[in-house]
Amino acid sequence: MIDLSGKIALVTGASRGIGRATALMLADAGCDVIVNYVTSQSAAEQVAREIADKGRQTAIVKADVSEEEDIRSMVDYVGETFGRLDILINNAASGGFRPLMESTAQQFERTMNTNVRPLLQLIQAAQPLLTAGYRDGQGPRSKVVAMSSHGSHQALPAYGLIGASKSALESLVRQLALELGPQGVNFNVVLAGLVETDATRNLPEAHRFFEAVQARMLVGPRPLTPEEVAKAIIFLCSPMSDLIQGHTLVVDGGVGIQG
Repeated sequence: MIDLSGKIALVTGASRGIGRATALMLADAGCDVIVNYVTSQSAAEQVAREIADKGRQTAIVKADVSEEEDIRSMVDYVGETFGRLDILINNAASGGFRPLMESTAQQFERTMNTNVRPLLQLIQAAQPLLTAGYRDGQGPRSKVVAMSSHGSHQALPAYGLIGASKSALESLVRQLALELGPQGVNFNVVLAGLVETDATRNLPEAHRFFEAVQARMLVGPRPLTPEEVAKAIIFLCSPMSDLIQGHTLVVDGGVGIQG
């Protein structure tokens, strides 16, 4: 088991799906965890209860990451309450499934403002917390992990806006690694294959996509679950990943290598 005892982690979009699984697994590894949500208060409270039951400190923060003021208020709260931030999981995302030819300028802007811009604003606000323990090349490194998908490099039906945002997000992670890596922060991406969540169930003809993906899995008949993705995230949050920087780690059971 990876030991992250004493670390402080913030997970955006932590009330459901991969965010929820990651928050709970971070707590299992020893982290105190801040649970961010925007609409699902009861689900966020349940996650926080489960974290507390594991003996960890936790807090629930309602914040819309598409709003800069919410981001700054959330980071200020983390600093005032916990004093530092060791791990940041940029998980919250939206966009909706629709063809590009049916997309509006407002939908494009909303997707980018939720899936890309928040990472930059989170890091701008949290930089002092993330870099505080690292001086002159010494000290523990903070870890930032962003979530992506195959739409960042593949054309997928009804996925144009989200895919474009994920491509921009991966580029942003590399640039942040260049700028803040020397200050003690590792930036990486976990690109997850198709995981059954509340969001992906709304994908047009979702059952066909899940069946097709399962047929192409190269690791046997096991499904890709939020917990399996969370394992990769936890690894990137650990000291074992200190020399992994600006990387996109694919977790999809081998589906993506088949073209």
